[in-house]
Amino acid sequence: MATLSQPPHTLNQPQIFNQITLHTRRLHCSATAPHKPRRPISDPLTLLNRPPILNDPTLRSTWAHRAWLTSGCTTVLISLAKSVAGAAESHIWLEPLIAGFIGYVLADLGSGVYHWGIDNYGGAETPIFGAQIDAFQGHHRWPWIITRRQFANNLHALARAVTFIVLPINLACDDPTVLGFVATCSGCIMLSQQFHAWAHTTKSKLPPLVVALQDGGVLVSRRQHAAHHRPPYNNNYCIVSGGWNEILDSSKLFEAMEMVIFFKFGVRPRSWSDPNSDWTEEAQITHN
Repeated sequence: MATLSQPPHTLNQPQIFNQITLHTRRLHCSATAPHKPRRPISDPLTLLNRPPILNDPTLRSTWAHRAWLTSGCTTVLISLAKSVAGAAESHIWLEPLIAGFIGYVLADLGSGVYHWGIDNYGGAETPIFGAQIDAFQGHHRWPWIITRRQFANNLHALARAVTFIVLPINLACDDPTVLGFVATCSGCIMLSQQFHAWAHTTKSKLPPLVVALQDGGVLVSRRQHAAHHRPPYNNNYCIVSGGWNEILDSSKLFEAMEMVIFFKFGVRPRSWSDPNSDWTEEAQITHN
C-alpha cells in the first residue's frame, strides 16, 4: 500500500522553530556584516568601465603638477650642471659621456621592465603602485587619452619620484661620471611618459625634431609602440628609445620571468589570458 508524503503545512514544532532560527540568523548576519570600503578613485579616467569624456578636467595640469615637474627638472639639471662642471675642472670628458650614454640605454631597459610589471601584475588596490597599474590598464582601452593629457599632468608622478631619489645624490656626490649617469638616466625616465605620448601621436601633429628623433631610433616610434597595443599584448614594453624591445622579445626574457613567478608564487600574468573588454581599444569619445 502506497504511503502519502507529509504535506508542507503539517511540519512539526521543532522543524518550524529551526527554520525560524536559521532565517533570523541570516538576517542578523546580513545586517551586521561590515562592508569593505571601496578605494576612492581620484582620476575618473583610471576607472576601466567608464569611458573618458572629451576635455575631461583631470587631463589638465594643476599647480601641484607643475611644481613637481619643476622640482624634477631642477634636480636633473643640477646633476647635469655638476657633471659638466666637474668634467671641465678635471679635463675628463670621455667617462661622463660614456656614463651618460649608459644611463640612456638603461633608462630604456628600466622603462620596459617597469611597464611589463605593471601591465601584468597587481591591481588598483596594490600598495604604492596601484594608481599607476589602474591607469595603465585604462591606457590599453583608451590609448589616445595620453595624447590629450597636458605636459605637467602627464609627467608629475615621475618627476616627484626623480626629485626624492636624485636630490640626495646631488647633495652627496661630486663625481662627474656618476652625475652624468644619474642626470641622463633620471631625465629619460622622467620624460619617458612624454616619449610614450609622442608614440601615440600622428606625425603630422609632432614637431619635426621629435619625428626626426623617432625615425633615427633615439626615441620610441609610433610604429614600434603600436605593436604593444595589438594581441597578444606581451611585447614592445620599452618606451624611451625602444632599443631593447627586439632583444627582450626575441630572447623571451619576460616570458621566462613570468614562468618563474607562476611556478614560484602561482600568479598568472595578464598577458596569458585572452584579451577581454578591458584590453580592447575603444575609440569613441563621450561628450559630457
